[in-house]
Amino acid sequence: MKALSAVSLLVLAAGIELGAQKEAAAMKLQSSAFPEGGTIPKVHSYSADNLSPPLGWSGAPAGTVSFALVCDDPDAPKPGGWVHWVVWDIPAGHTSLALGLPQEAQLPDGSRQGLNDWRKVGWGGPQPPSGVHHYVFRIFALDRALGGGRAYTRDELLKAMRGHILAEGELIGTFAAR
Repeated sequence: MKALSAVSLLVLAAGIELGAQKEAAAMKLQSSAFPEGGTIPKVHSYSADNLSPPLGWSGAPAGTVSFALVCDDPDAPKPGGWVHWVVWDIPAGHTSLALGLPQEAQLPDGSRQGLNDWRKVGWGGPQPPSGVHHYVFRIFALDRALGGGRAYTRDELLKAMRGHILAEGELIGTFAAR
């Protein structure tokens, strides 16, 4: 049995039917703020400075026109997990997102940010109600820009990406309730 890709798992968790998906190539996603499986620093938490973490990626295939990023917490007691960040139309020439992006729908480089589950645009950091939670960051290389005149939710972004994912990468960080 073939393993499910990160987007397939995310789609299943969100309860979205996307139909047939082509197999996406692998990309590498990392952060200078925390290692794979490591603790996300408090400065990124919702109750502290709520700064988006710096992220970098590599391995985008030829034909990439834009990138999209989703971060959610599958351990949250909400069906489909808790959405922390939705970003799309990141230009193909970019290989990173800086620390502390402004919480604006449109960024100067043309990137767009959508709604998190606090119903706010941009990053909404970790704030688990109890225990240790996992925060799954996923980067997607797309064969087109998605546009959109308003702030997408995660589920709307996933639908818009349908059939346009060339490659994807994943980074998981943890954060414990304080």
